[in-house]
Amino acid sequence: MCTLAAVSRAGYYRFCAPAPGADTDEEESRLRDAIQREAIESRHYGYRRVTRALRDQGWEVNHKRVARLMREDGLLAIRKRRFLPQTTDSEHEFEVALNVARQLIPTAINQLWVADITYVRLGRVDVFLAVVMDAYSRRIVGWNLAPKITTELALTALRNAIASRQPAPGLIHHSDRGVQYASVAYVDTLLQHGMIPSMSRPGNPYDNAKCERFLKTLKQEEIRCFEYRDIEDLRTHLTVFFDRYYNATRLHSALGYLSPEEFERRAAQSTTAEIPQAPRLSFSRHEEIYPSDVRC
Repeated sequence: MCTLAAVSRAGYYRFCAPAPGADTDEEESRLRDAIQREAIESRHYGYRRVTRALRDQGWEVNHKRVARLMREDGLLAIRKRRFLPQTTDSEHEFEVALNVARQLIPTAINQLWVADITYVRLGRVDVFLAVVMDAYSRRIVGWNLAPKITTELALTALRNAIASRQPAPGLIHHSDRGVQYASVAYVDTLLQHGMIPSMSRPGNPYDNAKCERFLKTLKQEEIRCFEYRDIEDLRTHLTVFFDRYYNATRLHSALGYLSPEEFERRAAQSTTAEIPQAPRLSFSRHEEIYPSDVRC
């Protein structure tokens, strides 16, 4: 129609748009208020998650408009990159497990757990945090905080995860090649509960990308937003972060903008009358030449 009438599309849309007035100003004020409330309550959501949260509340709003209003109100998060001290000591004499989780695609909870360790700076000292995540729902199922990076740090996180989830035998536990995860005590605990150890390839953080991404989220949305008095104050904040925010309410784009708890709840409802699915394996060919591809 615009082509036939020799009218630009932008001019047509400007003609159709309502003239600025009290109603438009009031609607934008209400939208700004809703955005500000969501940004404050949701711990530094980006504009994409704020847009999704607003749509869940009944707003019909475009993500570009949300981004513009958040930028004008100074609500867009500023991402900082900091140097991370090394927390993985792979120079040890313990046996390294085969990476059996690389092509695994979990289809239910308690099929694949991923684990990692990071540090938190408290004044002039570092304390260390070990976490265990269910790779299917991104839910943190176990964690532990300690002043030293030891086997007991990681082992306590694992024991907490086992106590809270009670997984059946056959679960795959994936981690890096750190000495804490390769130690005799840690591996024996895995085997006692019927778990299969799996470890990343050397120098390849992408094999444990889900847990690495969570640690980045933890730093951005919790650690760098507060100053903690001591390790007990940090422990209190982390308990709230894991139980009341990250697992319970934080929207995950990889989960269809659901929280881990909501994702698990819906998955349980959809499979109540179905036979549980086994995890799938995905093998990418990466353009290699296989014998069947070669013609004689």
